[in-house]
Amino acid sequence: MNFKNILSLILGLFLSVLGYSQNTLSGKVIDITTNTPIANAKITISDLHNSTQSDASGNFKFMDIPSSEYLVTATVPDYKATSQTVNVKGETVIDFNLDKSSTEIAEVVITGSSKATQIKKSPLPIVSISQAYLKTNLSTNVIDAISKIPGVTAVTTGPNISKPYIRGLGFNRILTLYNGVRQEGQQWGDEHGIEVDNYGVDRIEVIKGPASLMYGSDALAGVVNLIPTETGPEGKISGSATTEYQSNNGMLGGSLFLTGNNNGFEYGGRISQQFAKDYKNKIDGRVYNTGFRQTGADAFFGIHKKWGFSHLNVSLFDDTQEIPDGSRDSLSRKFTNQITEDDLFRPIVSDQDLNSYKIAVIHQRVQHYRAFLRNSFYLGDSRLDANFAFQSSQRREFSHPENPYQDVPGLDLKLKTFNYDLKYYLPEFDKWAIVVGVNGMSQNNNVLGGTEFVIPSYNQFDLGAFATVKKDWNKFTLAGGIRYDLRHFKNDALYTKPNSESGFDEPVYGNDRVGADQPFNDYSTNYDGVTGSLGATYAFNKQWAIKANLARGYRAPNVSEISADGVHPGTGFFQIGSSTFKPEFSNQADFGGTYSSQFVNAGLSLFANHINNYIYNTRLQDADGNDVLSESGGQQYPTYQFKQGKVLLYGLEGNIDFHIVKNLHFENSASLIYGNNESFTGAERNNDNKYVPQMPPFRLLSELRYDLGENSKMFSKAFVKAQLQYTATQNRVYSYDDTETATQGYTLFNLGLGTSLLNKNGNNIVDVYVLANNIFDVAYQDHLSRLKYFEDYSASPNGRLGIFNMGRNISLKLIKTF
Repeated sequence: MNFKNILSLILGLFLSVLGYSQNTLSGKVIDITTNTPIANAKITISDLHNSTQSDASGNFKFMDIPSSEYLVTATVPDYKATSQTVNVKGETVIDFNLDKSSTEIAEVVITGSSKATQIKKSPLPIVSISQAYLKTNLSTNVIDAISKIPGVTAVTTGPNISKPYIRGLGFNRILTLYNGVRQEGQQWGDEHGIEVDNYGVDRIEVIKGPASLMYGSDALAGVVNLIPTETGPEGKISGSATTEYQSNNGMLGGSLFLTGNNNGFEYGGRISQQFAKDYKNKIDGRVYNTGFRQTGADAFFGIHKKWGFSHLNVSLFDDTQEIPDGSRDSLSRKFTNQITEDDLFRPIVSDQDLNSYKIAVIHQRVQHYRAFLRNSFYLGDSRLDANFAFQSSQRREFSHPENPYQDVPGLDLKLKTFNYDLKYYLPEFDKWAIVVGVNGMSQNNNVLGGTEFVIPSYNQFDLGAFATVKKDWNKFTLAGGIRYDLRHFKNDALYTKPNSESGFDEPVYGNDRVGADQPFNDYSTNYDGVTGSLGATYAFNKQWAIKANLARGYRAPNVSEISADGVHPGTGFFQIGSSTFKPEFSNQADFGGTYSSQFVNAGLSLFANHINNYIYNTRLQDADGNDVLSESGGQQYPTYQFKQGKVLLYGLEGNIDFHIVKNLHFENSASLIYGNNESFTGAERNNDNKYVPQMPPFRLLSELRYDLGENSKMFSKAFVKAQLQYTATQNRVYSYDDTETATQGYTLFNLGLGTSLLNKNGNNIVDVYVLANNIFDVAYQDHLSRLKYFEDYSASPNGRLGIFNMGRNISLKLIKTF
């Protein structure tokens, strides 16, 4: 008996007592203008994670699906996506009439809602980034891919390290999900990226604002849901092969994906690899120690039957990333590298090393393994979702230059996380939908394998219970809910002594603790919080709609903020936390409106977010303005300390897209965010401390795109585009004790073209994309770039301090689908 039969038997026996009848959903996809059938349209039931494809006659059919109400979507290139709510019971028939339209609206989302819903009916400020957008925009990592969305930016440390920022908030205030499962891998750190294969992400959904109601702590500022490539249509084996080259850092990447779907049994897998050398710009030349080598792989199996579905996914991510420190020769400004442990002399890095793909001795390695099981059981008119995940993440920083075998890491963090998520969907009545659930995680972080200790080992357990309600009156939708969260946190005491042979610090136990240093004490505490939200949407007609939402968010302090007391090898400063911190609570109001017609799409969103107990990092200086230095390992480092206060964030995002001329698209978006630091009052408050740190500056993005070859027999989906990206000067900075500095504004120009090449039968040969960022090779520093502060000197011969962002970068990408 094979795996398919065993899984089907077990789950079938479990629910056979319910005695479901056969349910099918079939229909036809038709061009509304010509009344002709449309072949190869993709029909998707998001709540079942299932799709099929229309045949040459436009017909499609889902077999053996649970009886329930679904939001079903039909998509096909060159047509406006259409979704309909369908009540499936027995043999159900529905047709889709599609209209060729120049408007581009991502209609259906699954994040932040109990069921798949249309964006216009979700009170949450949410945006969906499509697969087409990801393909036709040049990015260097998966978070960089969304950093042009209004209100969304990223904290970066070079081209392969990005953490998302939403409306001026990041790190543990944003919850990153992978297919709905929270990503856990030392999320508090800012010097490593998100542990997800770039090529495996099919689309991305972003909630801008508190989403603690559905997800608990760490969703205070929003959610980024990275949704992987889905199973292919029923009855088909399909896949794709991708290869890519980027000119700036010589990045070479490739990915192979294969999937099958037959009679309710699905399977698939992907393997990817990328490697790059140091990136360059015209100020710094090549930036030493910014190369990387990255591998990703995943496999999945699932079964869809009349009782629901069960889906198992396993994945690995292995990233070896060099660690820049910005050290330079004082006169030539050429980069130098550390070659000895005492670090008394640093030679200039050779051109050969700058152009090499070989990973340097000073580097970090992040290995992340994940297994998650998604289950959805339809129990008559109700439904139970039961999702479980296990994640293992090991992050090591190799900071000892005289250890060529790289077997003694400076930092060694081993994190193991078990996630659970249970939701029960009560039977709907009169369009009232009620969901109750519990979710959370159990987590253990072990730091004892390294020689440098910035945080202690800890155990953490999260439990959250919630209830949501939604009522749909056709034009008017009301949604809200309430949630309670509890977190138990306990860190372990740590005693260290130098190893007699290596001289490196190591943990000691028992009697060996006599005379040892004790960087961390035993400590335990509980955090809890009540959150909720209430929002509504109203569609006046097909063109105009408005939405409003009030939400209270919650975030428990992370381990670094609570317990940090040491030098982080990847940052070069001494960090101090505080065990007295309270949880953060935010109160945010959102209001937005949209207009959509055949020629114009426009939207405006306003928000205000007041956060109590806001935790921020500040640099310590003495009365004379000199850095407070802390000693560790015989060296002295500048000291940073977390503090807590109140802040007010407010701003707006807007877009207006014109499609007046057929095939010509003129798309514009802008975002503006202000942050007032209310932690200082009276005489304490001044120009240096009245702003919130790390606030993104005003940004405007304009793109002009023309679609080509509409009636061509050789080309399909061809386009050429030009893009302008303007970022204003940011003077509203937290300059207290030189914590943050102002950043000069800049303007970048980007270009792109692409097409799908067809054979004589009209079938795809290969998709080709040529994309270029910063085409004029402008020298600039992003305000949220950590490399901006990597500077050893107070002045330099060329008047430029810190490291600059990537210069001109041209990408060639080939994608073959089959």
